Amino acid sequence: MKSRKSVGQVRRFLRRSLAGLLAVGGLTMVIGTTSLPQPLALLTGSWGAAPPFSAEEKDGPVPFLYRLLLGESAMLAQWAAAAAGDGEAEAVPPAEAEAEPKLEAVTPDKIQEKTISGGGTGYLNAQGISLFNRTEKTVDLNAVAQGGSSLAFQPAETGPQVLIMHTHATESFARDGTEPYTETGVARTTDTSYNIVKVGDEIARIFEEMGLNVLHDQTLYDYPSYNDAYSNSRAGVEQYLAQYPTIQMVLDIHRDALIGSDGTIYKPVLQIDGVKTAQVMLVVGSDDAGAYFPDWTEHLALAMELQQQMNSLWPGLARPITLRTARFNQQLTKGSLLVEVGSHGNSLEEALAGARLFARSAGKVLLERAAG
Repeated sequence: MKSRKSVGQVRRFLRRSLAGLLAVGGLTMVIGTTSLPQPLALLTGSWGAAPPFSAEEKDGPVPFLYRLLLGESAMLAQWAAAAAGDGEAEAVPPAEAEAEPKLEAVTPDKIQEKTISGGGTGYLNAQGISLFNRTEKTVDLNAVAQGGSSLAFQPAETGPQVLIMHTHATESFARDGTEPYTETGVARTTDTSYNIVKVGDEIARIFEEMGLNVLHDQTLYDYPSYNDAYSNSRAGVEQYLAQYPTIQMVLDIHRDALIGSDGTIYKPVLQIDGVKTAQVMLVVGSDDAGAYFPDWTEHLALAMELQQQMNSLWPGLARPITLRTARFNQQLTKGSLLVEVGSHGNSLEEALAGARLFARSAGKVLLERAAG
């Protein structure tokens, strides 16, 4: 407890000192604009001189000082509480919420294709695994792989094994004329025939064909309130787990949003057997923001298994795993992971193609963990 308190004191000191500097200097920063400082606006590595950044800053190297400004939202929430005079702000568990990204309309002339690899500065690579570490933690991929995951399933006939759900269910894809859905926001729709729920349907279908017992929760947890999505989805998942204790894995399916510093919308895609296929990224949470999550390395080990399987069957299908500071509700089961299928620049068909291949490769890993 003494150690945790000292860390909180340091963070409080840094935040207040930085707040004072901002006030004195009159510095303002607009999140999501092209005026971001260079370390924030640019990705290093395989992107070259003008790489994209995620609308939620998922894919950029963000030093600790900048994260205080940008916000892992948990830290911003604590900062706001402290500014309001709450002396116990540090004791508040970090929130899982993320602010809704501000996206500009997606038009074909803004979209550029890109296959994202894990080469270059900022990535860890070992045993065929590529990881982008957005935390303050030191990660030894070899040690994580050796530790492994304790995820195990009961036989399918005993009950559901996997829950597929969507914290940001209204996320949708680029419209190309063949998908004339009505948007309820930029790259968002409540129409489950065209949003990320449709991708979840495809993953569930493949899993079931392979013999897994799957439930697909189609609740729109981010509508009408995006900022309450993670608290809403947590309540929903907890209800499923209480009703079906055989569920050991929760896959939270999303799509990403990748935007260059010049406004270019990048879609992660590659050709597989002549079909344009959206790349898939696994996101693993941690306890880096201070929330209780002691076994996050097991989740990372599982993600590493899935990435290896994807790229062994379809090289390039998997984007580098991203390790984040928040938990994203992954503490609820041993097998919880966040899966990003494509980006808002991809078409729905490209996302469905990526979802099918992800499901086939992941299904092989999961079936090996089913009890006899």
